[in-house]
Amino acid sequence: MVGLLTWKTPQKGRKRLELEESSVLRMRFLEASMAVSTHPSVMRRRILWAGKRLRKAGVVQVVPPADFAHGELLEKSGLRPVSTLALRRSISADWVRSGLEGKKLSVSGSRVAVAAGVLTGEVVRTVTELCLRHRYVLLDLPYGGEELCRQLRREYGVSLLLGPSKDQLEGAEALVLFDRRLNLSMRNPVLLRLYDDTAPLPRLTLPPESEAELPEGLDRGRLLAALREAGAIRREQISVSPGP
Repeated sequence: MVGLLTWKTPQKGRKRLELEESSVLRMRFLEASMAVSTHPSVMRRRILWAGKRLRKAGVVQVVPPADFAHGELLEKSGLRPVSTLALRRSISADWVRSGLEGKKLSVSGSRVAVAAGVLTGEVVRTVTELCLRHRYVLLDLPYGGEELCRQLRREYGVSLLLGPSKDQLEGAEALVLFDRRLNLSMRNPVLLRLYDDTAPLPRLTLPPESEAELPEGLDRGRLLAALREAGAIRREQISVSPGP
């Protein structure tokens, strides 16, 4: 079971830490609700206490509060935040589109470059979606790109540029990185670091009836990642709003 860490306003007669099961879109969580304190040392003790209680109950992954700055305390308790990497990669094509729109750049006419160390299913899906939406797609991949190129041409009649130069990668309006690249300037108007779990996510929304059930005050990206991983929401239900 995935855990939730939430803050609550202190109330007379209520415990400073409460542990109970809760449900979000029919997905069960074990929620540790902590009373807020103005004293940092008290808050640290409560976070450690909550982490130990969750871990003792068998929880390994947690959705922390929004803007949570105490990840090291979770680690001490044997917990880790829910990863957003799979979520980031699943929305990458929509993220590129929204990023270009946010920068007032042409969606179909912009050059989109993808760089990856290994040809995975996530890379294939992203490149395929990008080729169907954008006229110029560049792929920097050590091996496997030729077969993907033939497949895209055969199935969809689209093509991509294999083995782009450093200048071509840096000159693309959008750059999608599945792995860290130290030799690039990273000055592209739209830059997606799909390997960085801490990089800001775009604004993600669900259909209104699902939005109404999402609790406030949690790290939204990690909550949606947990719900998607469990099958409580589908990728198609997640919308990416235009922006940087």
